[in-house]
Amino acid sequence: MKKQKWSILESHYLIERPWLTARRDVVQLPDGRIFPEFYVLEYPSWINVIAITDEGNFVMVEQYRHGLQDVFTELCAGVVDPGEAPLAAAKRELLEETGYAGDDWELFSVLSQNPTSTNNLTYCFIARGVHKVSEQKLDETEDIEVKILTEQELKDMLLADSIKQSLMVAPLWKYFALKKQ
Repeated sequence: MKKQKWSILESHYLIERPWLTARRDVVQLPDGRIFPEFYVLEYPSWINVIAITDEGNFVMVEQYRHGLQDVFTELCAGVVDPGEAPLAAAKRELLEETGYAGDDWELFSVLSQNPTSTNNLTYCFIARGVHKVSEQKLDETEDIEVKILTEQELKDMLLADSIKQSLMVAPLWKYFALKKQ
């Protein structure tokens, strides 16, 4: 039996800011029950990039993350601007954050951080054969250091739980799982 969707009876925005939009919905379940408070965080689509050089090294970024108040090594990632295709955003973000570019791109996975309470998707791309073509072009809040890691260094970080962003960990593990085949 196919599950039915909930009906939204009312929707009220609690906050609408560039990086945080939250709404409260009054929802009705298929069996008729009504829940007066269901909260959804709205975000634009996101991208991240598994960028691999011709030598098989991984282009990563290291930056401060205020939520956990620490510095982390991550995939290059960012927001898909309004009207922009996810692939275009991925190419733009890789170039801006790292100065690297390449021509061999593949959509690798599409994930949700939490489909219960968020409305966006993250598009993860693999970019193979990337090379440095320019200097970084960072946003005013970005303080990013480019890190070039070997496959073993990256695997060791994954095994040590050093990479905390789950939307990056999942496609990296998928990459290494499929690489064995």
